[in-house]
Amino acid sequence: MIRFTPGNFVEPTVGKILLSEPFMDDAYFGRKAVLLCEHNEEGSFGFVLNNFIEVDLHELLSGISEWKARISLGGPVKNSNLYYLHTRHDIPDAIQVTQGLFMGGDFDWVKDAVQSGSIKENELRFFIGYAGWIPGQLADEVRSKSWFMADAPIDIIMDTKIEEEDYWKQLIHSMGSGFSHIANAPIDPSLN
Repeated sequence: MIRFTPGNFVEPTVGKILLSEPFMDDAYFGRKAVLLCEHNEEGSFGFVLNNFIEVDLHELLSGISEWKARISLGGPVKNSNLYYLHTRHDIPDAIQVTQGLFMGGDFDWVKDAVQSGSIKENELRFFIGYAGWIPGQLADEVRSKSWFMADAPIDIIMDTKIEEEDYWKQLIHSMGSGFSHIANAPIDPSLN
């Protein structure tokens, strides 16, 4: 659980979840949760966890059998590319994001594992595109309170069954009782 004190700046950290402030009016990021996968002097990037699209994996990749997990629109950058997170330490060339969670790796290995059924939907998650920030941009957005940062267990990060709005609310609530009013804020502030 992250404790937030107004006025304190917390540097964005790889493996944390960025939660948009409740009134962010942005098609990609309003009421969204973004897993931060990289943050350094060259910029930052991550994947929107709760922006699901109505497309099946076999529509994107020929020769793939049915995949029951939903696919997410990971962000507005390079949204013609397919990316993936997984919990499998045995996928060659994967990059560790945080303890027990990896990104990318040998795509042929992944396709074979999906096809053979040797990898499960809760172990592998697909994204079209990603969210990216130029150097300093994300820190500025966090400093201006556009994003809260929170922790999330891997099973929540990998879950594609939670509804989009509930995903964001659940993670806001997990930050502590001082954040319940944020999770319950109406989408339109004039209704507050």
